[in-house]
Amino acid sequence: MRFLITFLILLIPSFSYGMSDAERIKALEEKVESLMPQVLEKDSYDAHGVKKQGVKNPYHHKKGFHFESQDGKFSTNLQWRAQMRFSKSFTSDPRTSGSFSPNESNNFELRRVRMKIGGHGYKYVKYYFEVDLQPSRSVSTAASSSTARVIDWRIDVQPYEWFGFRVGQWKINYNRERVDSSGRQQFVERSIVNRIFTIDRQVGVMIKGRLNKGTAADMRYYAGIFNGEGRSINNSGANMMKMVRLQWNPLGRDLKWRQSDVSRHEKPTLSIAGAWAGNKGNCSRWSSSGCGGLDGLGADTSDRNRYEIDQAVAEVAYKHQGLSVQSEYHWKNVQDDDTGLEHNYEGAYAQAGYFFNELNPSIPEEFELAFRYAFVNEPDTTSGNNMQLENSRKEYTVAANWFIAGHGNKITLDYSHLTLQDDSSNRGFDDDRVRLQWDISF
Repeated sequence: MRFLITFLILLIPSFSYGMSDAERIKALEEKVESLMPQVLEKDSYDAHGVKKQGVKNPYHHKKGFHFESQDGKFSTNLQWRAQMRFSKSFTSDPRTSGSFSPNESNNFELRRVRMKIGGHGYKYVKYYFEVDLQPSRSVSTAASSSTARVIDWRIDVQPYEWFGFRVGQWKINYNRERVDSSGRQQFVERSIVNRIFTIDRQVGVMIKGRLNKGTAADMRYYAGIFNGEGRSINNSGANMMKMVRLQWNPLGRDLKWRQSDVSRHEKPTLSIAGAWAGNKGNCSRWSSSGCGGLDGLGADTSDRNRYEIDQAVAEVAYKHQGLSVQSEYHWKNVQDDDTGLEHNYEGAYAQAGYFFNELNPSIPEEFELAFRYAFVNEPDTTSGNNMQLENSRKEYTVAANWFIAGHGNKITLDYSHLTLQDDSSNRGFDDDRVRLQWDISF
């Protein structure tokens, strides 16, 4: 700008011979004024051709602190979250006879302390990443297991409602209970089914879309290919994990990935879904820590093609006027190429919650009661190669929720009765667990 004005001052005398000083100044002002819009227009774009602009005043909403450009094309949400929990008897689900009564404990735990950042940019692009700041660990676990870690990072491109794609690392859209955020759960923690059947976080790419919106044929589809090594691990071989999910919304309304009918759906909303996943590699299970092993199998890093896994899930979820119901049935087959043995797993859960304020207005609207039943049938790991033996675990859990500010600030108290029928010893084991948790996001 300064260079332009200097140039005009030098230029004016060349065509203003015979003009007075006042006339020269006036001519200069007119010239600058005529060129100013062009100069400002040029200066309003950055080196990438994106128009520069100011930022709207930041404000806080359900996804945290919100920052947005004036034209609304770029935004960022920043949120902090903490889960503070007290557990009596167990910190996790007991799976073997030795995990029951002799190991009872009382424990305070920072279960999840996280930072979430997400938003959108350009025309169709959304982004999100999440950092786990203090993963909890047992006394015997290495201190390195408690270091901060990036658990989610993903980019969504959705140019059309019927077609879009996602790349990055995230909890794969296989089954509802796992994809439902731990901050959007109806109970303190997921059911006993989750550990065995989740495919958890993977690195890869997925296509997705919604078809026939608002009709009886309303449905969503998901199909992806992934490394199959779990969180933050490169694939070491040619085999990759595949996953497909088809979700039907017969009432023409979509059901979000969250539990409890906090928003009180005015119209009944139903989701029916089925999914399949397959993988050949060294993992027999996955978790937020990455690749792992089922009891008796483990993760074999020496043989990248040891376990061939096929698994499927059938799922239903429903919400209406304070009532929420969801259930999943899982089946999983693990072929161990090292031993030649097949391992079959079966499990299911069903849960329901209700805000009784819908029946009696004198009951606080923040209060919800819920119940869950779950079972898992799995090979008895103490029986060696005798795969005819099978253990059965069951869970009965009741929960009371107080939603101070929806899922963003809630207190949950739950009680579980957990049982194990051990086939090899022909004995039954059972115990109780109580958990109290405050989950809050800022």
